[in-house]
This record gives sequence, structure tokens and C-alpha cells, in this order.
Amino acid sequence: MSTGQTMTPLTGHSGNAGARATAEAMHGFRGQLITADHADFDTARAVWNGAVDRRPRLIARCSGTADVAAAVRFARDHDLEIAVRGGGHNVGGTAACDDGIVIDLSAMRATSVDPAGRSARVQGGALWGDVDHATQAYGLATTGGIVSHTGVGGLTLGGGIGWLMRKYGLSVDNLLAAEVVTAEGGVVRASADEHPDLFWALRGGGGNFGVVTSFLFALHPVGPTVMAGPVFWAADDATDVLRFYRDVIAEAPDELGTVVRLGTVPPLPAIPEKLHWRPAIAVACCYAGAVEEGERAVAALRGFGTPLVDLISPSSYVGHQCAIDDTVPHGWHYYWKATNLAALTDDAIAVIADQAYAARSPRSYSAIFHLGGAVARVPHDATAYVGRDVGHDMSIDAVWLADESDERADAETAWARGFFERLRPHRAGVYVNFLDADDDTDRVREAYGDDTYRRLAQVKARYDPDNAFHLNKNIRPG
Repeated sequence: MSTGQTMTPLTGHSGNAGARATAEAMHGFRGQLITADHADFDTARAVWNGAVDRRPRLIARCSGTADVAAAVRFARDHDLEIAVRGGGHNVGGTAACDDGIVIDLSAMRATSVDPAGRSARVQGGALWGDVDHATQAYGLATTGGIVSHTGVGGLTLGGGIGWLMRKYGLSVDNLLAAEVVTAEGGVVRASADEHPDLFWALRGGGGNFGVVTSFLFALHPVGPTVMAGPVFWAADDATDVLRFYRDVIAEAPDELGTVVRLGTVPPLPAIPEKLHWRPAIAVACCYAGAVEEGERAVAALRGFGTPLVDLISPSSYVGHQCAIDDTVPHGWHYYWKATNLAALTDDAIAVIADQAYAARSPRSYSAIFHLGGAVARVPHDATAYVGRDVGHDMSIDAVWLADESDERADAETAWARGFFERLRPHRAGVYVNFLDADDDTDRVREAYGDDTYRRLAQVKARYDPDNAFHLNKNIRPG
């Protein structure tokens, strides 16, 4: 789409002079432009994963949809590589780029709730904590991850797993409509009735098709108090806990959402200090229903074996949604491998129990998310998310600190890769949001399967034929 225009220089000596010059060329843009000479440049270019260190030529912090459209048109006119930032939480760091433009939605975080219609309109830069804060004022919620500083856009567009998914479906199953800035800088609304091909692709196909500036979600009665929290057992009990957990979830009601975490006990205020960093297995729960029913649903787990600590209790849903935020903070270094598991077979459990505690860093961990319920009842071809028939999503998360040695980084990365390789016989696809950008590019097709990938490629060819939006889990135009 290049017009051959001469690009206004994006450099300056003081006072963000480069941004002021660029503003004259970016017609219709009213947000904030940040270049390398700006005092906030390093803060603005940072993303959640501290291992990602990229220096964009320009950061366009948008105030609304019109700004996004202006930034896209400017980028296309000047052949700039485009990164799109919502929450900046993707492990691969796709919200940043070198020498291109970051279209930054982080100032667009408003959530407007319609309690009578049980829906919420959410801007594209919102975090899930923003959504929960707004919707819980009315005792409503929608499926939205397990960490409150995760961005709404990235999580939703890849599928959207979370505590409520077994009862109310994935985030994409609750998406009613989306406003999208296309690769040509136009604005369209995608829903079941408008641009239905795009609407299908957005629900699982990631950021391949445009910049989503607002989402319309269905809401459901949840909370404000839920039965929720984790139970921890010693790492030596991992095999027995996983086998018992498998039996419990086989009969679990849809209201019971669970996540298994294998690693060490995090140093959270609610946990006795003597347990901090001790190798352990935890099963965290959230019951999307009456507290009394939830207490009965988790009774068997709480009574199993000899727990190190039991933190399940009536809790605010908002509090539970942010309870583990401090265990995955911004700035730590992360590397992920991931796979779906059809089931927790004895053989798979043996591998997990053997490999989960081999990491050298006490911050590294693995997590297993229980699917099924409402997730499995959606027709396979209704959305671009395809993991409807698997039992679990699993991520293997290597974590280290910025000031630790390259040797530690290499060791943690090797642990994640080795663990993943040992799970090869049990792999059943992969959740696209858990793919790392650098060495998982060949697994994008695996995440969708051939049929869905081909269909996505056709939609990509219609809405982004030049692959302008390629800093993502990329689907090439068909």
C-alpha cells in the first residue's frame, strides 16, 4: 500500500521532537506519540516478558478508534512494520517490534456495562481487572483468564480460557460483536450478522485480521462472593494428587473450574512463610455458583491426603481473579512450551510428576487447565478455536530474573523444552495463546488443524492480503 511518500524523520534531540514532527504527518491522530528521545520511551516499549527488549521507531498511544485507524494508515503509507499492543502480556513479546510502529491501545481501557442486557462493551486496551471491576458492581462477569493484568484483546482473540469457562464457555463464546480497524485503515463491525466470516475468524484466530478496538461480551451472574482458592500438597504427593484429581474432575459440575500448578509455593501473604518456595503441587478452584454448593463441590479435594495449606474459602470474585498476579509480575523473564492433553492418563501423570520439579529456578512452574463442560458443547466449527474435545491445556513456564546469569536462562529454557519433549506421546494439539513466538512458529498450524487453518487463511486474504498484521501467531493469506 506504499504511496512512495517521504517519511517525516522520527528522531529528535529533546522534548520528543521526533514525535512532534510525526504528528504533522499522521493526519487525524490525537493520541500521544512517543519516540526514542521521549523520557517515557523505555517504559512505553516494555512488555510483560522482561526477556523481550525491542526498540520501535514510534509508539502511537491511541485515545480511540479514530487514532488507531490513523496510525494504521500512517504505518501502511510508510511501509512500517506494525506491532499491536493491548495488555502487552503475550509471552512472545509480539506487542513490540524493532524499528517499526507500536499501535498502543493501553490508554483505551474503558468498560461500559449494560446490567439489564447483561453485556459489557470493553475497549481494546483494557485488562481483565478493569472488566471485573466494572461488571462485579452488578454481580456479573464473563470468562476472562486467571491473572487480572492480562489484556482482554490478546486473551480473547486466541480463545480465552479462565475460571468460568466450564460453566459459561470461553471468552470467544461470550463475544457478541467487535469493532475492528482493518489493514486498509477502515473500521468495520463484526458480529453474527455483519462480516460473519471475520467474526468467526476473530474468535480464536488471534490478531491476524485487524486491530480490535472494542469488544461486546455477554455477562452472567457470578459472585460477588465465590468459593475459591488453592490447596497445596508436598511435591512428593504429586502422582497421588494428580490421580485423585483426575477422579474428582470426572464427576465435577460445570460450575467448578480448576487449575493445577506444579512448582514451588509462592511467597504470598496468605501462605505461612515457612512454606515459601517449597516444592509443591496445588489445585486451585473457583465455583461459579452458590457458596454452599461450592463448599460441597470442593470437599473431596480438601479432604485428600495431608495438605500443606488449604486456602479455599468464600472469597470475592475480584479478589480471586487477582490472587496470583504477584506470582507472574511484569519484568521477569519468561519462556513457555505448551501442549493440549486429551486426558490425564497414568503415563502422562508419570511424566508430569517426574519432570515438573526438575527446574533450577524456584519461579518456574507448569500449569494444567481443566476444560470440558460448556467449552466442549460448542460445535467444533462455530469458532476458530478448535480445542473443544481435549481434556486439558498445559503450559510449561520457565521463569528467571533479569539479573540472573545466561547460564540460568539457558538451564530454565532447556528444562521447559525437555519437559515438553517427554510429553510428546501425550500431545493433542496446542492452545495458540500458549505458543512462544520464537521457536513455535511451525506449530501455528498444529494449533488450528489443517481445515480451520485453511479457512482462516481465506479470511486473512480478504481482510489483510499483504499480511500487514504478522507480528502474532501468524496465519499467512491463503
